[in-house]
Amino acid sequence: MIGWFRKLRDAGVLGMNHRNAEYIMPYNPRCNYPLVDDKIISKQRAEEAGIRVPRLYGVIEIEYQIRGLEKMLGDRKDFVIKPAHGSGGNGIMVITGAQHGRYRRSNGMLVTLEELGHHISNILSGMYSLGGQPDCAIIEQRVEFDPLFEQVSYRGVPDIRTVVFKGVPVMAMVRLPSRMSDGKANLHQGAVGAGLDMGTGRTTTAVHMDRYIDLHPDTGAPIAGLQIPNWDDLLELAARCHELADLGYLGVDIVLDRHEGPMVLELNARPGLSIQLANRASLLHRLRRVEALESIPRSSRERAELARKLFAASQPPEPQIVQCA
Repeated sequence: MIGWFRKLRDAGVLGMNHRNAEYIMPYNPRCNYPLVDDKIISKQRAEEAGIRVPRLYGVIEIEYQIRGLEKMLGDRKDFVIKPAHGSGGNGIMVITGAQHGRYRRSNGMLVTLEELGHHISNILSGMYSLGGQPDCAIIEQRVEFDPLFEQVSYRGVPDIRTVVFKGVPVMAMVRLPSRMSDGKANLHQGAVGAGLDMGTGRTTTAVHMDRYIDLHPDTGAPIAGLQIPNWDDLLELAARCHELADLGYLGVDIVLDRHEGPMVLELNARPGLSIQLANRASLLHRLRRVEALESIPRSSRERAELARKLFAASQPPEPQIVQCA
């Protein structure tokens, strides 16, 4: 075990305490946390900035409003219910269709309107919110993912997580839902994380439950070599979110809708560190390279171009994480 931690240290792996002390606390003013922790606020700010997000169908703030759920849904047969202050994918219910007066979840189960209301009641009670505080329930558009991911995703929507530091994208991965994750793009719940070459937007290595893999555990399809379309634009979109959130250290989650293209799904003031395993690379080394810059461009396009130059796979090799615990 001691040898393993020494390997992590030598590879420059950024740990949680180090991240919190040197990057989150100094660069993320707590007064700006509501800009990302509240999904309603972050959605509104994105729309004001001209950034596409999933459409908002309605918000339920108090128990009494659950009575109007059927009217709010109207004839919609697919939508997403999520807590406004949730984290880690907890409390998200994805509805993909309707049948004989019941709604079909992304895992294939059928639920009644009353069961939807019960789930919303749990959201309002704070069951899924940060700190267990009373919450609101958001009902929004269901994203239909790009056909690119059909062979490497199981009953869920993949997303692209990018860590942005001082406005510069420094590391990215694709999170691919699996059977274990119940169709959610959350690595801790069993999704697959695939590293991305910052220069090209092509998938490289992949990790699943702290083990490196080559094939998706459910579909058997190879993961490496997928080309994310319009990568330059996606990188610029992630860079733009720096101004959106006013946070120096930020996680940006982008989804690719097959009909409407890229959408910003969520922003995160405390993005997880498993992105290093997915890329087999040190996040700390990249953060320090940005800190060492004499100046950072003002425009998001220039910052995206800077990221491609600094962190492309064609650059001098970085210390690698050679295996997982």
